[in-house]
Amino acid sequence: MTVVRWNPVNEMMNLQREMNRFFNGMPTRRERDEDYESAVWSPMTDITEDSDKYELRFDLPGMSKEDIKMNFSENTLKISGERHAMEEKKEETCHRVERVSGKFFRSFNFPTQVDSNKISASYKDGVLTVTVPKTEEVKPRHIAIQ
Repeated sequence: MTVVRWNPVNEMMNLQREMNRFFNGMPTRRERDEDYESAVWSPMTDITEDSDKYELRFDLPGMSKEDIKMNFSENTLKISGERHAMEEKKEETCHRVERVSGKFFRSFNFPTQVDSNKISASYKDGVLTVTVPKTEEVKPRHIAIQ
């Protein structure tokens, strides 16, 4: 017997999809994304911004960087992947399963233009850190008063 944990995030994503279909009439581009459609959980994310960049930190414990996909197009960063379920052993009894497994998906639109050629990512201790630099045009600049 396999214990399956109820995932309220998945239920909320389903509700959001249905509401979007109701109000928009036709699915949006985001909804047609296979990774978005098949996601069952979303990693917790911290987003910070300074004058030069945005930084996103995703909690992805227990995953290898090979299990994570990331792309950027149309000013949108998309991150997806899959965390595999723990292997059941016949000689063990599983009392509780709280860690979510399965496919995940997150996407973020940026309010300003970013330099997509300089986006970098690192993965350490279960945290994926993505640095998204702003373009020179949107960075604040000091204007000297004469």
